[in-house]
Amino acid sequence: MRCSYFDAARCRSCTLMGTPYGEQLAGKQAHCQTLLSGHTSLEWLEPVASQESAFRNKAKMVVSGTAQNPTIGILDADGHGIDLRKCGVCSPGLRAVFPVVTAFIRTHRLTPYDVPNRSGELKHLIVTESPDGEIMLRLVLRSEQLVPRIRKHLPDLLADLPQVKVVSINLHPEHKAVLEGDREILLTEQSTLSMRVNDINLHLRPQSFFQTNSEMAAALYRQGREWVNELAPASVWDLYCGVGGFALHVADPSRTVTGIETSSEAIVSARISSDEAGLQGMEFEAGDATAFALAARQAPELVIVNPPRRGIGKELCGWLESSGVRHVVYSSCNAQSLARDLAALPSFTARRARVLDMFPQTTHYEVMVLLERAG
Repeated sequence: MRCSYFDAARCRSCTLMGTPYGEQLAGKQAHCQTLLSGHTSLEWLEPVASQESAFRNKAKMVVSGTAQNPTIGILDADGHGIDLRKCGVCSPGLRAVFPVVTAFIRTHRLTPYDVPNRSGELKHLIVTESPDGEIMLRLVLRSEQLVPRIRKHLPDLLADLPQVKVVSINLHPEHKAVLEGDREILLTEQSTLSMRVNDINLHLRPQSFFQTNSEMAAALYRQGREWVNELAPASVWDLYCGVGGFALHVADPSRTVTGIETSSEAIVSARISSDEAGLQGMEFEAGDATAFALAARQAPELVIVNPPRRGIGKELCGWLESSGVRHVVYSSCNAQSLARDLAALPSFTARRARVLDMFPQTTHYEVMVLLERAG
């Protein structure tokens, strides 16, 4: 893949841009195998390749410039906007939204936030596309000043973009380097975006996490389902479950499945999906994964973990070591923290591993490992 923004040094977010894709994938496989080289019993499955471009289902764009000439993209080192509306890793559905929203900003004088001067209102656009082409649009504002104006003229935007089904405003009053605030104002009757993944219909609410590559997310959940069904445990925990991707994929009348996630919004989404599918034996709770495990009276037969980049940490590793858990399916977006966690789980043997290229054009990837309690 070639990118004019990268070639012009306007954006270097995709650090492997221009590297042949086969070379990227081989490098990620080699990197992961090196980090986990101490696990001699590990069977490496073939890596799962992504499409090279247009794979992102979500764009987090900084709005800058002026109301008459807004930019949608990133900021340079001085805090000024660089427009990336034609970014090639974004899906065509996402790219179709940007010019219409730009015109909406201009027509209705939605003043972009000026980072150096700490003035203005509209900070970010967060746009998500479902596998069926429907869109969730979130506008991050500094205050409620523009909310009445946006609400008044929203029908015009929806007429121009009928694929947009969910629109919300996120309030982020603080001047700091985080993307969004805690408060969300829903502007549409529909509150969730339907994300059809394999045979499961996931429901994404505005502040819920979902993998940014729908094709690779589907492969990830299929792999988890395959390993779990092969082992046929009677009880499963899905820790860091998000909107329930793994939990819903491994649901079966023969087992109980419990999903734990800190985001209450994600738990609401998971429950909606479970109820809609009529699944039995499913339970979802909002809470900290480690705290839930430590407080539990009984351990399940199998645990799925899909933690953030920091990994599951020493405390949860210690609980797994002392528990009666027989198998762990570990899905990691950071093989370095994965390696640290596996070193803290000497009672488990790593049996199988698979790299899935969730993030082409970058050094990042997802890796899944199946662990079995030794003896």
